[in-house]
Amino acid sequence: MSGKATIDWSADADSPVPPDNWGRRPARVGMPWGFVAVIALLVAGRFVLAPYLTSPALQTWATIFVAICVQALPFLVFGVALSAAIAAFVPASFWTRALPRRPAVAVPVAGLAGAVLPGCECASVPVASGLMSRGVAPAAALAFLLASPAINPIVLVATAVAFPGQPLMVVARFAASLLVAILVGWLWLRFGRADWLRIPARGRDGDSKVGVFVAAMRHDLLHAGGFLVVGALAAATLNVVVPREWMVSVAGIPVISILALALLAVLLSICSEADAFVAASLTAFSPTAKLAFLVVGPMVDLKLIALQAGTFGRSFAMRFVPLTFTLAVVVSTAVGWLLL
Repeated sequence: MSGKATIDWSADADSPVPPDNWGRRPARVGMPWGFVAVIALLVAGRFVLAPYLTSPALQTWATIFVAICVQALPFLVFGVALSAAIAAFVPASFWTRALPRRPAVAVPVAGLAGAVLPGCECASVPVASGLMSRGVAPAAALAFLLASPAINPIVLVATAVAFPGQPLMVVARFAASLLVAILVGWLWLRFGRADWLRIPARGRDGDSKVGVFVAAMRHDLLHAGGFLVVGALAAATLNVVVPREWMVSVAGIPVISILALALLAVLLSICSEADAFVAASLTAFSPTAKLAFLVVGPMVDLKLIALQAGTFGRSFAMRFVPLTFTLAVVVSTAVGWLLL
């Protein structure tokens, strides 16, 4: 004997085909507990969760979530497309010629350049990322990131329409927002470290321009779009959870009212093209508090924090967000007391 076990398929040992039931375990008779559990959950959800799904709070949450996404998505796509075009079709040498060589001078120039780009804060993040990847100093790109959604022509016109007969509100918003953008850029230039900021990589120089554009567009849209949804979820939840009565009760306290509207701007996450109309509706608050709302909102809100953390890294967001928020509150308060 060879010592190897032989397999007898059936009564006919020479048959090369195993029987139909070969290798099968005997069927077990029992309850399909997994199926029963799914059915039980569905039944419980029908009677337990259904009343909450039609509650006004949930409907408000869904409305806010959808509104933020629908409002921001076109500008996000525009910003991603512009960022991809910058990475693919604009040579790096262009930025060395367009911006001053000294970073300290390039910061205010980049901030003023934000006045010509009609976009919101969602568009500014991928555009700033594209500028950094093409060799622009991070401090200058960050100044552009903050200034663009706050001082572009569409935002200023919307502010003038929302505050008729109050041209100083437009002037104050422009001056305070630009000043914050420049100060943040200068502070980052002086104290920022390279390991705090993750600059997204772009296509290699040897790649085709169309290939670089498509790859950058696909990557940034999926990446930034996911963080936009996360920010919209958080904003919608806080809009429903935080009682509005709390805000009205502090409107009569000057310093507290400014901080309250600044925090409200972070929570609401309204697009900069529409936030002036919301600010104008807050009639119980002072003009300075409304200015803080208009300055903080385009620079620091929940969807922006999510986008910045996803694009430049959490280490960057942990430092950049508090710095920007503090300067936005201080500068808007000073400008409001001077002009309003």
